[in-house]
Amino acid sequence: MSNSEMMARMSGSPGFIAALDQSGGSTPGALRLYGVPETAYSGDAEMFKLVHEMRVRIMSAPAFTGDKILAAILFERTMDGVAQGKPVPLFLWEDRKIIPFLKVDSGLAAEADGVSLMKPMPGLEPLLERAVKAGIFGTKMRSVINLPSKAGIAAVVAQQFDVASQIAAHGLMPIIEPEVSIKSPDKAGAETILREEILKKLDALPQDRKVMLKLTIPDTPDFYAPLVKHPRIARVVALSGGYSRADACKRLAQNHGMIASFSRALAEDLRHSMSDAQFDAALAKSIDEIFDASTRKV
Repeated sequence: MSNSEMMARMSGSPGFIAALDQSGGSTPGALRLYGVPETAYSGDAEMFKLVHEMRVRIMSAPAFTGDKILAAILFERTMDGVAQGKPVPLFLWEDRKIIPFLKVDSGLAAEADGVSLMKPMPGLEPLLERAVKAGIFGTKMRSVINLPSKAGIAAVVAQQFDVASQIAAHGLMPIIEPEVSIKSPDKAGAETILREEILKKLDALPQDRKVMLKLTIPDTPDFYAPLVKHPRIARVVALSGGYSRADACKRLAQNHGMIASFSRALAEDLRHSMSDAQFDAALAKSIDEIFDASTRKV
């Protein structure tokens, strides 16, 4: 795999990121939305087998190509899995021209000071080493912000950038994701503090370092324009955050320079019971809508 080719594509090409990284806690919900109830499987092994089959079905669909999808974020078990006889990261890049990323966080700590930091990641170093060997280009890690707490948000951003430095030391591109909850009682206030804290950290990065940001679509259009234009930024991507695809796409289209990195919004119309033709058509429609919102701005 060519990191320079991936970097050029990730930094400047049109398209969006498909987030296929539901982990243990969110997998039952993802399967339920797909039409697979919890009564259909027993234990984690069966659950992860079913969600892997769902992801492979998505990745193998005719519309799931680099024409409109720049990258895909994978759960660790998906990285270790196989699609059409190939390791998933190789299948994505070699067969689909889609850049593979890996979710590396271990979930959220209990909320304190209006935020949920990431849990400790004692296994991060060996995971990063495996990711490099597997052909992964970058990583993603998520925190959550519920309230406009200056101390809490500063702690989230500091933790994210500290871990990003550890990730970058392995030659991987970190996606920093401090998600502002769409249910926050003062979402705009939290976003104001978050932008200020991120800009401080970006200004302090070495000149040869770039990171990506994955952010909730802001209440004010183009609010994150200073981040999009910052020289230390490779790309700013948007999470759907619980918005429907239609709502998320409408909001995203008002934010120049931001592209989508959707999970639930990407897969919201897909069902296990669909024929391949129905499934492929529904996914193609979703991909087209998200691509348009990412590239054709109002």
